[in-house]
Amino acid sequence: LSLSLSLSPPPPPPLTHWVYESYYRMSQQHPLIVFLLLIVMGACLALLAVFFASGLVRLCSLSTYSSVLFCLALDHSVSQVLLRLFSLLVWGCLVAMGYLFMFFGGIICPWDQVSFFLFIVFVVYTMLPFSMRDAVIASVLTSSSHTLVLSIWLSNTTGHMEALVWQILANIIIFICGNVAGAYHKHLMDLALKQTYHDTCNCIKSPIKLEFEKHQQERLLLSLLPAHIARVMKAEIIQRLKGPNFGQAENANNFHNLYVQRHTNVSILYADIVGFTRLASDCSPGELVYMLNELFGKFDQIAKDNDCMRIKILGDCYYCVSGLPDPLTDHAKDCVKMGLDMCEAIKKVRDATGVDISMRVGVHSGNVLCGVIGLQKWQYDVWSHDVTLANHMEAGGVPGRVHISSVTLEHLKGAYQVEPGNGQSRDSYLKEHGIVTYLVINPKVKNDVEKRSPPLPARLRTTLDGVKMRASVRMTQYLESWGAAKPFANLHHRDSMTNENGKINTHVSQPECESDWLSLPWQYFIYSCILGLISCSVFLRINYELKMIIMLAAVVGYNIIILQTHASVLDDYSMALYKTQQTDRPGVLKDLKTMGSVSLFIFFVTLLVLARQNEYYCRLDFLWRNKFKRECEEIETMENLNRVLLENVLPAHVAEHFLGRNWKNEDLYHQSYDLVCVMFASIPDFKEFYTESDVNKEGLECLRLLNEIIADFDELLSKPKFSGVEKIKTIGSTYMAATGLNVTPGPEYAQDHDRQYMHIGTMVEFAFALVGKLDVINKHSFNDFKLRVGINHGPVIAGVIGAQKPQYDIWGNTVNVASRMESTGVLGKIQVTEETSRILQTLGYMCSCRGIINVKGKGDLKTFFVHTEMTRSLSQGNVMP
Repeated sequence: LSLSLSLSPPPPPPLTHWVYESYYRMSQQHPLIVFLLLIVMGACLALLAVFFASGLVRLCSLSTYSSVLFCLALDHSVSQVLLRLFSLLVWGCLVAMGYLFMFFGGIICPWDQVSFFLFIVFVVYTMLPFSMRDAVIASVLTSSSHTLVLSIWLSNTTGHMEALVWQILANIIIFICGNVAGAYHKHLMDLALKQTYHDTCNCIKSPIKLEFEKHQQERLLLSLLPAHIARVMKAEIIQRLKGPNFGQAENANNFHNLYVQRHTNVSILYADIVGFTRLASDCSPGELVYMLNELFGKFDQIAKDNDCMRIKILGDCYYCVSGLPDPLTDHAKDCVKMGLDMCEAIKKVRDATGVDISMRVGVHSGNVLCGVIGLQKWQYDVWSHDVTLANHMEAGGVPGRVHISSVTLEHLKGAYQVEPGNGQSRDSYLKEHGIVTYLVINPKVKNDVEKRSPPLPARLRTTLDGVKMRASVRMTQYLESWGAAKPFANLHHRDSMTNENGKINTHVSQPECESDWLSLPWQYFIYSCILGLISCSVFLRINYELKMIIMLAAVVGYNIIILQTHASVLDDYSMALYKTQQTDRPGVLKDLKTMGSVSLFIFFVTLLVLARQNEYYCRLDFLWRNKFKRECEEIETMENLNRVLLENVLPAHVAEHFLGRNWKNEDLYHQSYDLVCVMFASIPDFKEFYTESDVNKEGLECLRLLNEIIADFDELLSKPKFSGVEKIKTIGSTYMAATGLNVTPGPEYAQDHDRQYMHIGTMVEFAFALVGKLDVINKHSFNDFKLRVGINHGPVIAGVIGAQKPQYDIWGNTVNVASRMESTGVLGKIQVTEETSRILQTLGYMCSCRGIINVKGKGDLKTFFVHTEMTRSLSQGNVMP
């Protein structure tokens, strides 16, 4: 029995509980409509009591009808359509109630129930969820029906037509004033609601956009720098953006901030693509950028699989470190495994395409200083004697093999078999320092990633059997199957949060505005008082407290006039009216003094509620605007931070390409230039200056000086004179820059010879400025560093490669020759090619012939030195800026 009782369904809740629960739900959603319904229901009950006392029990059905409507309105499942239908029913019920008040309970006068119909007009405008058009129609119907019905009824019962016309005209004026005030209030509330809705949407959208910007900025920053350095630099950038001295990085000690940390027990891998320079000379700009992105994208994936961090890409050279930023016990094994995987990947490319390329890999283990130096174009880098040794391990390596040092062999602990490497015979640095090297024997363990490498496409094999294709085309078509990610693929466009119509993709329902009105005014004097209260509440734009004081003073004054000063006048008027009609005294519903005072009090309370509601919306709108303004400022800071970060990696015109792109443009960025001037400026003495000891914190203080030098060089870029100079990268103590990358040549530009080559002179001026900066640093640091500068001009290919760590770079024979001009140069001199010297001489610079020198990979070249003294011909207009 107990089990059956426990399993039996619970009894239905009582009707009172259902009514209370429905009332609570309705009051939470539509409180003003509930307030209106309570008033209507109370009025119906009061009317029922009055009529019952008068013997009019037949009107009880009206109260029952109102109660049914009230219960229906409280149901939580009433839809928007039913709510609108119910609003029409409420309006009809109020109009019917007005006519009941008019035709029952006393003598019908020309001013009868004007106040109640005026109340209906305000209900339509301020409480019922009608549109402006529907509210105007309902209000006009309410006013005109009262005027017509009262005019027709009184014209048949009174003989004073002239007085009737004037009184009907007064009613019309009162209704017009009520309609104007109600429409004005509804218009203001509609505007306020639209603004509030707009501000609400913005405030809902702002955190989403702010979170989007923060996430995007975090992804962008972490794609450039490790997390432990990114956090510190991000805080400083935000401080710069907010501070008055943006761009000045000096601290209290007049030193630039140094973001460098020391890490011990890591392995460094250098890898170079042998034969790629020859292949690149046969490539179009698009093919070159595509091949580099695919190859280095593959290497990035291999590095990720082997817990290695890619540091930088130098042309076709790729180097990474294992054991950063978190220490790893198997860092040497990871680096060797990565080198073997890279060689295997290149072997597959060579076998599939027939292109004679290979990978030369060098690995060494030791300690590094890692971080970021300079003020612009940040690139995470590593420095130490062990890094230099790893670089020479690659230079003295064998194509297709992994060349390791004896230190790395100790860390491998027998994981790989090796054979003598004889690196001393191929690299003088290794021979000079007596470094014993080994070559790793590839165990041919295929990585799962390499197993998925597709074979040569059938269409490509067929073409190779028939017509011989260019090597670059074979490479490009084969690498299409690798599907490397595009640079900045994770940098989503901020407009992706909105749909095609520009609306936010977040569902937001409009808050509805309603206000409470209740009034039962009598006689034109009282009507005028009520219109005065309405004017104060609707048209007077003052704060709530002051408005309440004014309306309270008006209500007190009106009640004194009605109940005290002119009470006898109203009493005499009522006695005379009912004596003329030979009827009893009026009931309470048509007593002028009582209902006048009640009407004024109810209007006062209702208008206070309305004024409070208006102020609430104003305050809410102000708070939304304030919140939106603060979030907009924060979003602007995040956007500026993103832009600073992106423009610190890319040139400004390239950054705009990625910031302003749409999702249909996913092509790799590349651009070919016919005339670019490239400069390499190095400080060879810094290699001898750099030492690692306890005195200089294992080389950290040496890097601090290098950071000061690079930062001072970067500060020159902010001068208008050098606005056309673009920093490309720093390679150790070598500073690489170019001019002509932000120029879009046109027909007029090509015809103007001086203007066409002006940026070459700008680069020479920049080199002079670097020499001057270094002299100042030497004076303060008691050093004697000298710059060795190489400059060349010609065509280059520019592009952005790398998906995980996008990097802007330039390639081409012009870059290679400029690098050779620096490496074969003389300390304190600027060496240029013969073609560049001719251009400089036309610009007024003096060049002296050095002679014929042998340049690796280029043979014998005739080079020139640029003198710091120069002559300018003002008549030719060759004055440098």
